[in-house]
Amino acid sequence: MERHIQAPVNEEEWNTLRAGDSVYITGTIYTARDAAHKRMQEALEKGMPLPVELKGTILYYMGPSPAREGKAIGSAGPTTASRMDKYTPALLDLGLKGMIGKGKRSKEVREAIVRNGAVYFAAIGGAGALLSKAILKSEVIAYDDLGTEAIRRLEVKEFPVIVVIDREGNDLYEQVMAGTIPFGMS
Repeated sequence: MERHIQAPVNEEEWNTLRAGDSVYITGTIYTARDAAHKRMQEALEKGMPLPVELKGTILYYMGPSPAREGKAIGSAGPTTASRMDKYTPALLDLGLKGMIGKGKRSKEVREAIVRNGAVYFAAIGGAGALLSKAILKSEVIAYDDLGTEAIRRLEVKEFPVIVVIDREGNDLYEQVMAGTIPFGMS
């Protein structure tokens, strides 16, 4: 099913997302990759506040290339999500509602997704130039010293993703591999 949602998350709308849905996100999302996740974990361990309010937010696992003149951002393709798995359950428990990446997630992340009513989306790997067209504005808001791994606030319009793991733990990758959903027919 094709869906259009607003970010930050509207709970009523969010609760209807299902594995296999094609979703177009409009609003504010944030970027964070490995180094930013590590820093956020260190801040939590020290009892310090995080640089972004996670409640209701979506994190995009992405490190952009430099923007060309007149563009908000350079190529903006997804990073392999499993690299953030050791940090993700704690962030979900703090209210993170969605993540965008590529690839499979661990059992612990899936359990945290279900426990917190969150969703894992996939963006198409290798399509960074195309995905960047849905990004209207990009602003570094934390960890500037990390360069492309800094946390950015993105304003997006009709950013295309697919629900891979929904709030009930249904996993599109597993469903396709098991043959319960024919590839490309969700």
